[in-house]
Amino acid sequence: MTTFGYFLSSEEHDPRELVRQARLAEQAGFESLWISDHFHPWLDEQGQSPFVWSVIGAIAEATSLPITTAVTCPLVRIHPAIIAQAAATSAVLTGGRFRLGVGTGEALNEHIIDSRWPPAEERLEMLEEAVEIMRELWSGKLVTHRGTHYDVDTARLYTLPDSPPPIYMSGFGEKSVELAGRIADGYICTGPSAEFVQRFHDSGGQGKPVQGGLKVCYAADEATARKTVHRLWPTQGIQGEAAQLLPLPRHFEQLAQMVTEEEASKGSPCGPDPEVHLKAIREYVDAGFDEVYVSQIGDEQEAFFDFYAKEVLPRLR
Repeated sequence: MTTFGYFLSSEEHDPRELVRQARLAEQAGFESLWISDHFHPWLDEQGQSPFVWSVIGAIAEATSLPITTAVTCPLVRIHPAIIAQAAATSAVLTGGRFRLGVGTGEALNEHIIDSRWPPAEERLEMLEEAVEIMRELWSGKLVTHRGTHYDVDTARLYTLPDSPPPIYMSGFGEKSVELAGRIADGYICTGPSAEFVQRFHDSGGQGKPVQGGLKVCYAADEATARKTVHRLWPTQGIQGEAAQLLPLPRHFEQLAQMVTEEEASKGSPCGPDPEVHLKAIREYVDAGFDEVYVSQIGDEQEAFFDFYAKEVLPRLR
């Protein structure tokens, strides 16, 4: 049976607010949490981007919900050995309720360390090697690694959970989905693609969990909600590879000027009609997703949680 979680937006909210929303999500009946991992927001208008590992530590004490990063890039900005330590500590703090979501990242977050942004094929190679390193370190053994992309010299993790955290991999193209099926413990996608779910299963992911997520905007009327989406997430209407390649929020703002309100809100249910929200979420259920995560765009968080607790989650179940 599909479970339903809340997607915490690190781009929109400061760390204290994210912890507060995690509590509200649990009270409203959501069963798990996603949290984004960014150095920059997509737009200055979004306004935030706290360090995700500190926030996860606070959430671990504030709720009993499972937490997945959606997603961490263990390639450039932070070495995979350090991500391995952060994930292991998070798994201990949460009592084994932490899942490490990984992906090949965006220049927006990673260029701050190295202005050279590797092409997609190379980033997939880097991710496969990074996953290998992290799993080696979670064994508790002394690790020395001399690889194509990374070196590790006599490193050992001393703080480890009883079981290594599962690694879920994000993928939006054939090669990345197939790699996820081969090396990951689960798959992450932000669109209701039955094709990608099937490809993941066919590539070695049969029986492994699949997580999906979407952004919504509850408001008293649909027009207000659409305006909020267009103001905060016009990037949803930007097509192609720009999301992986552009290095600064101002570049996304320049492209976003060409995105209409309709294009920005196309994939996000807006307004107070529960049927609109249910229809969008059920697309993920029908596509074979095991877990679906919902993120409320904007500041009307209490109203959103009340709406979902009373009008949406009961009908999904």
